[in-house]
Amino acid sequence: MPPTFSNTRLKSARLAAGYHSQQALADVLGVGVRQVRRWEAAAPPWPHPDMQQALTRVLGQDLDALGFTPPAGMDPVRRRLVGATVAAVGLAAVPSQAAAAMQPASVAADFAAVTRSHRRLYWSVAPATLHPAAVAHATLGCALLPETAGQTRITVAESLAETWLLAGRIEFFDLREPDRAAQTWLRALQAAGEADDALMGAAILAHTAFIPAWVGRRDDADERMVAARTYARRGPAGAELLAWLDAVEAECETRCGNTRTALNLIAHGEDVLAAGSEHESPAWLDWFSSVRLSAFKGNTQLKAGHLPQARATLQQVLEQLPASEDKQRSVILGDLAAVEAAAGQPDAASAYACQALDQLGATWYATGMDRVREVRRALAPYQHQQCVRDLDERLYGWSTTVSALAR
Repeated sequence: MPPTFSNTRLKSARLAAGYHSQQALADVLGVGVRQVRRWEAAAPPWPHPDMQQALTRVLGQDLDALGFTPPAGMDPVRRRLVGATVAAVGLAAVPSQAAAAMQPASVAADFAAVTRSHRRLYWSVAPATLHPAAVAHATLGCALLPETAGQTRITVAESLAETWLLAGRIEFFDLREPDRAAQTWLRALQAAGEADDALMGAAILAHTAFIPAWVGRRDDADERMVAARTYARRGPAGAELLAWLDAVEAECETRCGNTRTALNLIAHGEDVLAAGSEHESPAWLDWFSSVRLSAFKGNTQLKAGHLPQARATLQQVLEQLPASEDKQRSVILGDLAAVEAAAGQPDAASAYACQALDQLGATWYATGMDRVREVRRALAPYQHQQCVRDLDERLYGWSTTVSALAR
């Protein structure tokens, strides 16, 4: 029979760190389960120096807080050296009373549950409403992180990275604040590093490539995409994430005027999706699918001047887009309007633009409104026609006019 637990401090720290059995802690430390039993029994033996470092690193507390008593007569100078060694591996020695400040393992699941809720709410809740909630949740995560250790800390850090990523997405795509998004995504990358989550790192780095691409800085965008693909290889990544990276790079190339390269990247992404992968996609990759890849393709065909192909691609996307994809629907309608404007069909272009405005009235999306404004600029040669005047009546309401002048 295993001995009765007596070192309750170590057991409590183990459970708080997310290791629900002695075997789980033994596995992460690389020792036998009997060793963990001895540490959690009465009068636990003083760990060897390598285990001193490992226990402190994994459980986030010093040896006193973990219930260990140094051998009688141990040189105080040597004890200070042990503390210095612990600090050298990245964790300053924590006072014994800090054990009470450590959060229970349940905090990770609770924090992650809110992160998942925000992930779903993004598709329907107004960005100006959701953004403060996401930032507040991230602030909570930053406060929790120092109060957790082990697997609990990893789970909190993973959710914190996703929350910062979401906040940055709102800032970039919905609020049109690229400088602010850059700082937010840096925080996301730091949290992903805490979790050692390579796939989340790849997603964050790919998002940062949008920032230079939007202003035509291709070299900076390319450098960030190289970094994103490097992190994806460490994952390893599944087919959906790899195809999304192709789509992001294609968007960057399109923004920089390289539509042929962009179409080749999209074709490669289509092949990757068709081949599939044994690796599952992370749950947070809810912004991409084969339909979304086709949406990227239609926009690139439009920018390349391949109007019949763009029209066919975008109409198919509009038919296949799930009912929940309200934000993306406004973008597709805007792109279809742009196709018709480029084809010299102002009536059809205005009709699609008005449909996009209807969608934006239900679910605001700055990227969708940008598409409509681009179409209106393209319709300048036809501005005296009734269809364009009707579009202007819809486009220049009080709220949209104020928003346009404020940008």
